[in-house]
Amino acid sequence: MKKVAFYTLGCKLNYAETSTISRMFENKGYLKVGFEDRPDIFIINTCSVTDNADKKCKKIVKEAKKISPDSFIAIIGCYAQLKPQEIAEIKGVDAVLGAAEKFRLIELLDGFAAAQETKILASEIKEATAFNNAFSMHDRTRTFLKVQDGCNYGCAFCTIPLARGKSRSDAIANILASAREIAGTDVKEVVLTGVNIGDFGIQEGKRQEKFIDLVKELDRVEGIERFRISSIEPNLLNNEVIDYVSQSQRFVPHFHIPLQSGSNTILRKMGRRYLRELYEDRVNKIKALMPHCCIGVDVIVGFPGETEENFLETYRFLNELPVSYLHVFTYSERANTRAAEMDGVVPMKVRSQRSKMLRILSEKKRREFYEENLGKTFKVLFEDDVEDGKMHGFTENYIRVSAKYDPILINEIKEVTLMEINEKGTMDVSEPEFRYEVH
Repeated sequence: MKKVAFYTLGCKLNYAETSTISRMFENKGYLKVGFEDRPDIFIINTCSVTDNADKKCKKIVKEAKKISPDSFIAIIGCYAQLKPQEIAEIKGVDAVLGAAEKFRLIELLDGFAAAQETKILASEIKEATAFNNAFSMHDRTRTFLKVQDGCNYGCAFCTIPLARGKSRSDAIANILASAREIAGTDVKEVVLTGVNIGDFGIQEGKRQEKFIDLVKELDRVEGIERFRISSIEPNLLNNEVIDYVSQSQRFVPHFHIPLQSGSNTILRKMGRRYLRELYEDRVNKIKALMPHCCIGVDVIVGFPGETEENFLETYRFLNELPVSYLHVFTYSERANTRAAEMDGVVPMKVRSQRSKMLRILSEKKRREFYEENLGKTFKVLFEDDVEDGKMHGFTENYIRVSAKYDPILINEIKEVTLMEINEKGTMDVSEPEFRYEVH
C-alpha cells in the first residue's frame, strides 16, 4: 500500500479539489498520510494568484525531498497549467499536470514510477471543458462545495481564465446529491465555492440554470444547518439573491463582494463589468434588508495608471460604505495579461504604502462592525480551534468569537451573547452560555 500526502496552496476551490483527489487515491487503495509521514507520493496543488508561486513551489518540493528522498512528486493546479515547463525544471519534480489532466492523475501516472525526465501532461486550456465535482471532507465543521469553475470575464489583471478555462458548472441535481452526501456526515456548514459562482449555470457552453435556482434548491436540503456564499461579483449579486438570503433559514447573512477599485476610471481600465454606483447600490440593499449582515470586500492597490487621486477615491468610497472588512491585494504583474502591458506603472513603494493604508482601514471597519453587534445574540459554530485555553467559532454573520474551552462544544452550534472585544480582536461571549454538565 503506497502512502500519499497532499499540500494545497491558494483558494478554497483548490482545497475542495485536493480533498476530492485525495479520496480518489483512497478509493484506489492508497494510504493518505501527513506531509511529514515519509510518503511515497506527494501531490502539490498550486496557485497562480498568490505572489512568488515559483518560490513557494520550489520550497515545498525541497521540503518533500528532505522528508522522503525517493518519493514521487506531482504538481497540479493553476501554476502547473500556466507554466508547466518552468515547474518541470524544478529539481525533484516527477510530473506536472494541467487543468484538463489533474483529476486523471492516477490513471495518467500509472504506478507513480519515477522516470529520467519529468512528465509534462498539460493540454492547452481550451481542452479544460469538463466540470469535475469536488468538495472537502477533512474539516469536521465546514465543507467547501465546488459549484462552478472557470471564468469568461477576462479582467485585465487576471490569469484565472488562462489557468482554469471558460466558465462551466455542475448541474443542480448533481450538486444536491453532493450536498445530501455531506449532510450524512458531521458537517454543519457548507461554503459554496467556484471561480465566478454568480455565473453558475453554464453547461457545455450554454446557460442551462441560474444561481438563484441553486440557492433555492440547496435551502431545502435537510441535515445542513448553514450555507455560506463565497465571493460573488457585484453585477451578478442581483436583488433576487439578496432578497432570498434575507429570508432564508439556512443561507447566512454574509457576502464577500469584490470591488477591486472605488475609482470608475480604474474599474474601466481593469475591464470590470460594473461601476462604483452599482456596488454602492448592492451594499445599501443588503444593509437595508439585513443590518447585521457581514460584507467583505476585495480591493487591489497599485494597478497601472492608479494616481494618488484614484487611490483616495477608493479609500474614501470604502471608508463611507457600511462594509465589514477588506481583503487587500497589492497589484503584481502577471505574464500574458493586458495589465502587464499598460503604462503608468505604480512604484512598489507607493503600492506598499497604499496597501498599508487600506489594511489599517480594514481593521477599523472590522472593529466598527463588531462594536455594532455588542450585546446582541447570535448562533456560533464552534470549531476544534483552541489557543491559550480558549476555543473559537464564527457567528452566522462571520464574527469570530472566543470562549472558555469545553470539548463538548466542538462542532456544535450554540446561541451566545457577544459581550466584549478582546485584545486579539475577537468577541468574548457571556460565560453563562458555557456552563455544561458532562455525563
